[in-house]
Amino acid sequence: MAEGTATSFCGGHAVVFSQRCPGRERPNEDAAALIPYSDESGLLVVADGAGGQKAGAQASGLAISLLATSVRRARSDDTDLRNAVLNGVEAANHAIAGLGVGAGTTLSIVEIGGRTIRPFHVGDSMILAVGQRGRVKMQTVPHSPTGYAVEAGLMDAHEALHHEERHLVSNMLGTPDMRVEMGSPMRLADRDTVVLASDGLSDNLTEEEIVEAVRKGPLERAARRLAATSRSRMEAEEEGEVPSKPDDLTFVLFRLSALCASRRPTCPPELPMV
Repeated sequence: MAEGTATSFCGGHAVVFSQRCPGRERPNEDAAALIPYSDESGLLVVADGAGGQKAGAQASGLAISLLATSVRRARSDDTDLRNAVLNGVEAANHAIAGLGVGAGTTLSIVEIGGRTIRPFHVGDSMILAVGQRGRVKMQTVPHSPTGYAVEAGLMDAHEALHHEERHLVSNMLGTPDMRVEMGSPMRLADRDTVVLASDGLSDNLTEEEIVEAVRKGPLERAARRLAATSRSRMEAEEEGEVPSKPDDLTFVLFRLSALCASRRPTCPPELPMV
């Protein structure tokens, strides 16, 4: 999905992008999915397999596959989507640990239910909700030493982008002490944009750059801008305030518009997965 794939999804419009780290021959260890539950509810998902460890791609794929299985089961049983998310993450954690090779993955999920969204995350893959004027309405705290330091006011975001430990993650699937952070529900306004992304995006662009790229205009154009800027940074040397961290890059953009909501499109029946 290096060109980005756009589709109607759950009362809105979504774009999924994924590309392997430039200059590396190993498989893309990221994965992404749109998982439908009903016409107006479903999940946006991004997983980032742990780089430098065995079976990163297998771990991220397992996380999404088992999450999708849990949602399909909940749909057929007419049970709660939130419980399906938690059950799917728990099943994935056990399955990844059961590989026995030290595999791991982060996981970011946004549950959509009509105009309401709720975030779930494990690790440092970002979730961001942005208004058309650029106001950040929702933002997850990365489960990482630098993420906690920024949240505590001990380090600013620009320092974190250049910190030598920015690659460390303190919570992921495949570990015995994995924990899921579930955020509060938030109601989307018309033309709010939701971003889920692996750290290939957040380690190469500032929050301000991401917000400016996605807050207005067609999502496809925003996706092209994010992808082009990230790749340019990855292929350059890190200098001054401009970060550079070569990595796999995956993101999902979603926007619920008044036009899309009035047409009430049906979610796609299959699971697009990278």
